[in-house]
Amino acid sequence: MAREQTASIDLVDADTVRQLSAAVMIAALTAVLAQFSIDLPGGVPFSFQPFGIFFAGLLLGPVWGGFSISLYVLVGLAGAPVYSNAGAGLGYVLGPTGGFLVGFAVAAVVIGAIAHRSLTPTPIATLSVVPTAAALLAGLVAIYLIGLPWLATVNGWTLTRAASFMALFAVGDLLKTAITTGIVAGGTELLADRR
Repeated sequence: MAREQTASIDLVDADTVRQLSAAVMIAALTAVLAQFSIDLPGGVPFSFQPFGIFFAGLLLGPVWGGFSISLYVLVGLAGAPVYSNAGAGLGYVLGPTGGFLVGFAVAAVVIGAIAHRSLTPTPIATLSVVPTAAALLAGLVAIYLIGLPWLATVNGWTLTRAASFMALFAVGDLLKTAITTGIVAGGTELLADRR
């Protein structure tokens, strides 16, 4: 009796599986970082979750970075307590911070596009300081362009009042971009020294 030969068919290539796994891990890391937050008056928590957004764009590029943070936002929208201070659900997203959550997904795409100048990410070791810093700053601009009007509308504030309220957060976010740029620059130098 002749033996039947079967061929193995890969439904998803290995690179896609690797990128998907990394995107899920960054989304989970962002959820963990969001729990390290301080509640400030006005309903906007000061948290470490922007580091997750920054690294989603820098490590995964615009497509998978955007997917990763969109996944994070959608999981929280579905009810998993992944937002700052274990927040979750539609009510949270429609609240004062909802625009910042939407801005996070847009920022990951912007950061990835500027840092890598391509839809396909390059190794993080190849990123230089200036494009990294520019990408992170552009990502922050995207977050605030979406988050500030949303915050103002939900709270019944003028845009000027919302911007004044967020000024302290902006200083903290600029510090986070500097720290992230330093981490990338330090890692790039370390890898260059090992070659």
